[in-house]
Amino acid sequence: MSTMVTNSALATLAYQPTIGWSTDGFPDLDSDRTLVLVFGAARYLKDSTAINELRRKLPRSHFLGCSTAGEILGSELLDECLAVAVYRFEHTRVATASAPIKSRGDLFAVGEMIARKLAQPSLRGLFVLSDGLNVNGSEFARGINSVVPENVVVTGGLAGDGDRFKQTWVLNGAVPTSGIVSAVGFYGDRIHIGHGSKGGWDVFGPERVVTRSEGNVLFELDGKPALPLYKEYLGERAAGLPATALLFPLSLWDDGDDETKLVRTILAIDDGAQSMTFAGDIPQGHRAQLMRANFDRLIEGAAESAQMTRSNNHSGGACLSVAISCVGRRMVLGERTEEELEGVLDVLPAGTQQVGFYSYGEISPFVSGGRCTLHNQTMTLTTISEA
Repeated sequence: MSTMVTNSALATLAYQPTIGWSTDGFPDLDSDRTLVLVFGAARYLKDSTAINELRRKLPRSHFLGCSTAGEILGSELLDECLAVAVYRFEHTRVATASAPIKSRGDLFAVGEMIARKLAQPSLRGLFVLSDGLNVNGSEFARGINSVVPENVVVTGGLAGDGDRFKQTWVLNGAVPTSGIVSAVGFYGDRIHIGHGSKGGWDVFGPERVVTRSEGNVLFELDGKPALPLYKEYLGERAAGLPATALLFPLSLWDDGDDETKLVRTILAIDDGAQSMTFAGDIPQGHRAQLMRANFDRLIEGAAESAQMTRSNNHSGGACLSVAISCVGRRMVLGERTEEELEGVLDVLPAGTQQVGFYSYGEISPFVSGGRCTLHNQTMTLTTISEA
């Protein structure tokens, strides 16, 4: 496991239950302008001892983080660990906020609420994390977009729980908590935030039309029950649903706009209703097509995501890359997973430090200056630096 990497403003480190922290001394970066990002396994919801230790060492700092389907530190993939970044800004003010999720139906209001808590004229970026279960990430993103100006960069993701889909957490302050969203706002003109999001999946099979859906619940394709149709494509892998659905996501687009295609993955199935619940909206009338993995294109997609960040972010300060990749990519890439992490760092500026996690969904704009939306099965990057 990597040891602590640090400079005068930024440090990355890790905690492993059998070894402890990857450093003998914690970084001397505590301040009211310091952001601490913490990504870890679902187990830390019940045992937050290591996070509490971090809180004691950095009492003035702002904490944000969530559970994962694998932790990212540099180009390494970790499991059952904590991956941590500590960034002390010199000129940028940061603030954090949290809000509870009462039901899947109120995600628009939750997005509005978290954005209003952090909205100020000097706001330049939001990084948001949501509980990964029982959510509609599309509605959450729309709620945020209804409040913040278009020039505010909004990125983030949905918490993970490996391939179990049982329990996720998001930090409320420094306390792991289920059923909430949290965010950090960056304020001032010295902050530089880059973003990029790319997939790399191939479509296959016939195009179909979404003929019956409600929000993020899909009932029918081409007038036929969706779940039996999907199981037919999965074959013997259908017994492993919903986890095996990560191997075969859905490409989704408006018939009048096939340039902007979204990818959707399943969070849950209902055999009684013969329906599938996705991480984001499945609009009625949209076209849909199944997708499958192409190993080389997935890795190339990660590098393309890194290239996108370079086109909309550059400063001379310490650079932190926050990588959020979908758990489905990890399941497909298997032993090659770290190749996409290496590919990202090969493109980013020399000296870039990286943390992140494998997720149940990614939040990012399509292009520079655009509104954020929910993505699935992408490598989504946020780069943060200060001029």
